[in-house]
Formats: sequence, structure tokens, C-alpha cells
Amino acid sequence: MNNREKIDFITKWINDYVSDMQTQAKTLIVGVSGGIDSALTSTICALTGLKTIAVRMPIITASPITSINHCNWLLKKFNNVEICEIELTKTFEMFSNITKKERFESELGFANSKSRLRMVTLYQIASSTNGLVVGTGNKVEDFGVGFFTKYGDGGVDISPIADLTKTQVKELAKELGIIDEVLDAEPTDGLWDDERSDEDQLGLSYEKIEEAMINKKSNYRDKYQEIRKKSLHKMKSIPVCIINDDDD
Repeated sequence: MNNREKIDFITKWINDYVSDMQTQAKTLIVGVSGGIDSALTSTICALTGLKTIAVRMPIITASPITSINHCNWLLKKFNNVEICEIELTKTFEMFSNITKKERFESELGFANSKSRLRMVTLYQIASSTNGLVVGTGNKVEDFGVGFFTKYGDGGVDISPIADLTKTQVKELAKELGIIDEVLDAEPTDGLWDDERSDEDQLGLSYEKIEEAMINKKSNYRDKYQEIRKKSLHKMKSIPVCIINDDDD
């Protein structure tokens, strides 16, 4: 399947899912960060012909210029796209101040809370527009190393690019003509005040992780397994205590 066929397949998959729902969605809601994954996802959503709402959600820092420029590109290219920016800094600061006062301070916790606050915002928009929240995670992130926030950016209705590797994401983005500054942007989740990159957090680049996923003899395999082990709980179903009344 070539790149254009993959794009068409994903686009049809989204439309088929919407058509098969008992309560048909009217809109697709996508959080746009300025990275290549959300850029590809929002573009494919626009290709469905369904109303697509691309949402920027700055917290503490302003929306990245790549996010703004990608949204402007979407508006020029598609007439079914709406751009929305919801400033969440004051909401997050209120939350963080209250939890700090109660001595529940955690740098990692606050980073994840930013992601969860964005998830809540996307679902509020989806609820008010009869929409679906569309995930932007790729295969390497979602199923390779679990690089997402549980009930944050991992909380979505559908995941159209979750079977694409990072390499494939880039190939499809190029095929669609997504702007160069997005294609060349360093991957970052934007959840930390020091603007650390994804590679800074993971300890390996996506290219090396992808290689280790494919090749069991890769020099990066052990490091990949180490990273993956820490996040396996995110990739599994919630543990349920099963009570078997038949044992009575």
C-alpha cells in the first residue's frame, strides 16, 4: 500500500466508523500541538469532509508558532475546518496552587495534569458539538513505549494513526504537503516548563526506538525494553477483581 492509499484508507476508516455509530458524530475534535502527529491527524480528519475542529490549548506558554502556522494552512486548504484556541493557564495555575497548598506537589503529576486538562477540554467541545475526540498518538508512542498520559492524551474516542510508525507518519505528512516547519520540528509533548524534548525524556530518539521495535538484535533493544517496561500499565486494560459466585 503506497502513501496515498494509506491516507485514503485511514480517511475511509474514519468515515466508516462515524457512519456505523448509532449516534452519528457531526464533528471531529483534534488537539493541535504543533507536532507532526497532530498535524497529520488534523489534516486527515479534514479530508473526511466532516467538520473538523482543531484546538490549540496553551498552558503557561503561548501556542507554538508551528501550531499556529499549521492551523492557518488548514484554513486555507479546507472549508470544513474550524480553529479554536482555549487558554488554560489560569485553570491550571488554580489547580496547581490548590494541590501545592495541600502538599500534593509533583513535577511529573503537574505535567500529566496539563495533558488531562486538555483531554477534559476536548471532550467538553465534543459534547457540545456531537463530536468525537480524535487521538494523535502513533504506533511507536502508543504501543512501543507507552509515551502518553493515562487519561490525558491517551483518552480519546478513535486513534486513526496508531498503527503508523513515526517514519510512516512523516512520509504521509510529506505526501499531504504539510508545512516544512512542522515536518522538521523536534518532537516534544509540551508539558514541561523547561521545554524538554521527547528524546530527553525517553533517552532514545524515535528512530532508534522504531529500529529496536522491528529488530530484536538492535543495539538499542535493551534500552527500548527498559523504557517500555515502565509504561506497560498504560497499554493494558484496567485490572478488574473478578468475583466468581460459583465458588460458593
